[in-house]
Amino acid sequence: MIDAQEADKLFREYRKTGSKEIRNKLVENYIYVAEILAKKFSGRGVEYDDLLQVASEALIMGVEKFDPDVGVQFTTYITPTVTGVIKNYFRDFSRAVRPPRRVYTLSSKIKNETNEFYNEYGTKPTVRQLAERLDVSEEAIMEALEYRAPISLDSKISGEDGEGRLYDIIPDNSDNFERFDDNESLKSEIAKLDPTEQKVVKLRFIQGKSQSEVGRALGVSQMFVSRAEKKIVEKLRKSLL
Repeated sequence: MIDAQEADKLFREYRKTGSKEIRNKLVENYIYVAEILAKKFSGRGVEYDDLLQVASEALIMGVEKFDPDVGVQFTTYITPTVTGVIKNYFRDFSRAVRPPRRVYTLSSKIKNETNEFYNEYGTKPTVRQLAERLDVSEEAIMEALEYRAPISLDSKISGEDGEGRLYDIIPDNSDNFERFDDNESLKSEIAKLDPTEQKVVKLRFIQGKSQSEVGRALGVSQMFVSRAEKKIVEKLRKSLL
């Protein structure tokens, strides 16, 4: 843990040099602020890990913008900043988006079918079971489920490669690579991935294919692609950030 005096020196040095090494050292020193605030707001319909990511990104921006000459400690400056970003995230997250009529109708059918299934078997149906009973695709079920709240991302589902969690197959449409701003370093780290992971990167992030399309191209399930994608991003995050 860096003391306040040493942190002040690092902030001043960062202001002069813009060194990513110094920035990362400061972020690492104050990451506990993001962790505390993310934990404070968890349990309100958003997963802790998602809140931690939002808080961490706000922390990084705070480190980059902080001026040690303002006369306040960084913790005093960053706490309301991160809190505000988290609150804005909740505001955007909670805005209701009216689904298409077909999705809304299917969502209603899913609710009824889930209740009937539970009454009959004493357990909730998997995505595959819902798809079979309602005679629709699993992707259609997933699309409708995304409009129903709250839904636990830890809900169990069955896939071609075994049982998993709902979180594993929800497509991530965000650009997971936009946070990596050093392209040369990124290329170098991608080259270290195994051949399958490199194919996932090429198909998903260069050619812009969906997880389902990548799965068909590689002969694997969407769940496999989603898991691989998260693993790849985590590898690159640890290497580059």
